[in-house]
Amino acid sequence: MELIKEINLWRQKRHALILAHNYQIPEIQDLADFVGDSLELSQKAAKTKSELIVFCGVHFMAETAAILSPGKKVLIPDLNAGCSLANSITTRQLRRWKKRYPKAIVVSYVNTSAEVKAESDYCCTSTNAVKIVNSLPKNQQVLFTPDIFLGDYVARVTGRKNMIVYPGQCHVHAQVRPIDIMNKLKEYPQAEFLIHPECGCVTNCMQYVASGDLPKDKTHILSTGGMIKYCRTSPAKQFVIATETGIIYRLQKDNPDKKFIPVRDGMICQYMKMITLEKLLNSLKNLEYEVKVPEKIAQKARIPIQRMLELSK
Repeated sequence: MELIKEINLWRQKRHALILAHNYQIPEIQDLADFVGDSLELSQKAAKTKSELIVFCGVHFMAETAAILSPGKKVLIPDLNAGCSLANSITTRQLRRWKKRYPKAIVVSYVNTSAEVKAESDYCCTSTNAVKIVNSLPKNQQVLFTPDIFLGDYVARVTGRKNMIVYPGQCHVHAQVRPIDIMNKLKEYPQAEFLIHPECGCVTNCMQYVASGDLPKDKTHILSTGGMIKYCRTSPAKQFVIATETGIIYRLQKDNPDKKFIPVRDGMICQYMKMITLEKLLNSLKNLEYEVKVPEKIAQKARIPIQRMLELSK
């Protein structure tokens, strides 16, 4: 295909590193140097010798890569590739929240803007959120932002009663209902069930596991990276997946002898699908669109990210 040949020509010309999130369209995943979750990709960007990073994901991810890679040029092929969850809290809202709870520590999910990270004490991912919150003194009040479902999940797992959760959500993960899960597992009774902690019914799933309505040994609450790793090593042959459907392509590619079933066919993030081969080529040719984080904000945002990385070792 001529378009792919041209992309490969320009990536070599530019000495560019192409990163793609697990939810990107298959053609972008196939062309990427690395495919992974948002923080994993930002760490790849920081470690690479390439001076040009093309981030095929959404805007906050490219910002995080820019924060962790000072001196490198970070591009996103479509500036409109945003995130409903990251957009659910602004700096002004967070500052107002902090004023209301002046002694609280702010833990922000990485799915936030650079400005919100700069106002936070710690960052976390869906993989390490429980570990980060558990590392804080038990009597310390915690403000968790912005995902209400991940926050509720963390509060339940840690048993923390002094955690206040901001009411933001991912419009894709919020769609999942308990009936979707039950119906799909009836259809595939041998399947293991993997659910992302951003999902709207993740706490219901915990209750169902406790009551025996969902099998404990077949139900797993995992990040996208956790899903990738688990499916590689599990002897199971069928998996019902509750997260954005873009990950199914990667799971199937990694495990051709296994079957992956989305819990809902409509779990598609339109922002993640904005980046196309044509936009990737334009990005490489014209160096569009650069994602810059003002140094003052980047310095402040780097602190909670580094604290998270230290605690996650």
